[in-house]
Amino acid sequence: MIEKLLSLDSDLLVYLNGLGSTQYDWLWLLITKQLNWLPLFLLLLYIIYKKIGTRQTLYLLLFTAFILTFTDQVTNLFKNGFQRLRPCNTPEIKDIIRIVKQSDSFSFFSGHAANSMAVATFLYLRLRRYSSYFVILFLWPLIFAYSRIYLGLHYPIDIFCGYLFGVFSGTLWYIIYKKAQKKYFPI
Repeated sequence: MIEKLLSLDSDLLVYLNGLGSTQYDWLWLLITKQLNWLPLFLLLLYIIYKKIGTRQTLYLLLFTAFILTFTDQVTNLFKNGFQRLRPCNTPEIKDIIRIVKQSDSFSFFSGHAANSMAVATFLYLRLRRYSSYFVILFLWPLIFAYSRIYLGLHYPIDIFCGYLFGVFSGTLWYIIYKKAQKKYFPI
């Protein structure tokens, strides 16, 4: 069963990765770098500030830092525990996929997917009462994590499991945030 799932995962990676074109590689290399999302983050920070004020925005930023630290560290535990090779380093497929970027670290599960989904989930849960448009936050992890498949750095299961852990982490930290908010920093 596991072998069949991993085989389907590899087949899906080969297909999705094969949809790429050298003409668009620059775009996906741009998308995969966290720093390039800074203008979006600053715009979002401004919108959040206008909706909830300075004090609540600072608390939100503090919890976002906690989320990223927690999610990133758990991701590293999984990567080092499973030690799944990245597609770009897997002998069986590395010669048949498009490798746009190399990395020597392990693949399972995607930190890009987990971190971006955790933050999107947390922010959505916190901000949804102000506007239904905050649901578009979930476009960021979808595009951001797909870049990892495009570049040959992650399998689809790595992304999917990263998303699942991100939703779990973002929800967990939202629950902690709500309890802390009631006790330490009421609105």
